[in-house]
Parts: sequence; structure tokens; C-alpha cells
Amino acid sequence: MYTQAMDLAPKEERKAVRTVEEAELEARFEARIDAGDFIEAKDWMPEHYRRTLVRQISQHAHSEIVGMLPEGNWVTRAPTLKRKAILLAKIQDEGGHGLYLYAAAETLGTSRDQMVDALHAGKAKYSSIFNYPTLNWADVGTIGWLVDGAAIMNQVPLTRCSYAPYARAMVRICREESFHQRQGFDSLLVMMKEGTDAQRALVQDAVNRWWWPSLMMFGPPDAESPNSAQSTRWGIKRLSNDTLRQKFVDACAEQAQVLGVTLPDPDLKWNAERGHWDFGPIDWAEFWRVVGGHGPCNKERLAARVKAWDDGAWVREAALAHARKQAAKEQAAKEQAA
Repeated sequence: MYTQAMDLAPKEERKAVRTVEEAELEARFEARIDAGDFIEAKDWMPEHYRRTLVRQISQHAHSEIVGMLPEGNWVTRAPTLKRKAILLAKIQDEGGHGLYLYAAAETLGTSRDQMVDALHAGKAKYSSIFNYPTLNWADVGTIGWLVDGAAIMNQVPLTRCSYAPYARAMVRICREESFHQRQGFDSLLVMMKEGTDAQRALVQDAVNRWWWPSLMMFGPPDAESPNSAQSTRWGIKRLSNDTLRQKFVDACAEQAQVLGVTLPDPDLKWNAERGHWDFGPIDWAEFWRVVGGHGPCNKERLAARVKAWDDGAWVREAALAHARKQAAKEQAAKEQAA
């Protein structure tokens, strides 16, 4: 569902090349990047490139899994059977996205258990957007419209990421996310066009609360994103945070007019000279506060994730036991046939 600008880690120093062979390998790697080639899991790559990908893909996977929680609270309270079925399918999709991404990260030599342990220990991040509460049904539609919309804006360029396993995973994820965004928009449109005054007020309230956190999903300004330049150089990142954020604002400003909602930004206005919508300053102090673990729901989200993991231990153990049993049967059959 949700990737955020993944350059929140401290700027890393690249390891000095120590041998002629390493220098030649890095030169060939850089040449492939310059040529627009995809890098496969078995190809040689600089260690810093590998670490950057592990951090980004694992954070993306964590975001998909944790992102199931805010909307999961509303499955039993959906207003109609149709909306309940849509929401269930969406949450299931997000779980699948997380699994695709964990699998992509595992091709880089990091185990899923290591990634999950890092998340549960607070060493790994997930998108800050999921540390806000979903207070009413309109929040679910607003998440679909704004949060999934921001995710799509972030993720479509990742289908051209230089690391092939990540790019391939993103192709399917983006197709499914496009449905989620349209479903969210449709849900809000029904409430705004066919609902009561009270329902329209709920939609406006939800938009007021989710607009600015959605803009923060693109990460800090380019000037404050220390790892962006190298990620762009390597083709991991295709567009800058500020470029993606502007594209998102341009799209949402038009969509808000169709919905009949007001985006909560008094500075939002069309700039004919730039050909873009101008928008007001973002409260980056809030962004860093939430990223630092002090948002409205940080502790609740992580505690729920840890509990779910612990409660599911017996399922993982049973699956492993079954796999071992099947492997033993297959080995015995081979030995008997020989």
C-alpha cells in the first residue's frame, strides 16, 4: 500500500574500494546503471546499494503489513455488505503486498525473521501515515483516496527501479493499489453526493485530518533528504520527494473539486506561470515527531503488530513441521526408488 520516501536513515559512508577487482566490478556495475539495465539478485552489486535496498524494501513491506491495522478496525462496522467485501479484499491485498516485498528483500540476503525482528525492536521504520487513528467510516474512504493515491504516486516510478526483483513486485502492487484508490474515491463520492449533511461533514473532517499527513508520505524536502542523491544515481529512486509531492497536489486539487470537498490549505491556489498548484508549508516538526515514535498511535500499532506475530507463532511452527514431514517423505521415496 504504502511506501514513504525511504531515506530516513542517517547518511551512510560508502566503503572505500580496496582491490583492483572490486574497482573493476564497481565500474561494470555503474556502467550497467548508466545503460538503464536491471540488476538481478545474483549480479554483483556494491554493499551500500544492497543495504539501501534492504532498508527501503523492508520498510515498504512493514508499511504494507502495519497498514492493514487502521482499516481493519472498520471491517465489522462497514455500512453495507458491498463495502465490507471491498474492505476485506483490500486488506487481504495489503497483506499480499507485504509478502511480495519481504520476498524481494530476501533475495538480498536478509531473512524475513531479521526484518521482522528489526521492526518489533523499533530499529526499522514503517510509513508514518499509519500512526494516525481512523475515527469514522469516512476515514476509510479518505485513506483510499489520499493515502493510496500518495502511495501510487510514490510507487509507479518504482516499477522502473534498477533492482529487478523489487521492480517486478511493484508492477502487480501498483495495479492493485489503483483499484484501492478508485474504491476510496467512490466511497467518498457516494457520501458527498447521496449522503446526509452529517455524512458530508464526516468526509470533510476526515479530509482535514488526513491531507497534511498524506503530503508527508513523500518524505522530507529534497534538501533534507541525505540519501536521495545516491538512490537516484543508482536508479533506485526515479523522482525526487518534492517532484512527487507536487504531482500529488496537482492531482488532488482537481479531484477535490469533483468530490465537493475543501482541502485544508488556505494557500492552495493555481499558479498559471508554473502550471502547478501552489500549496502551504508543511509542519515538518510533526512529521519528525511521528517518525520518532511520538505520533497518536505509534505504540498501539507496534504493540498490535507484535501481538499478532506472537499469536501466529503456532501457525508458523505447524507450517515448518509440515514442510519437514513432506521433505522427509519425498526423500524416503527417492531412496526407495533408487
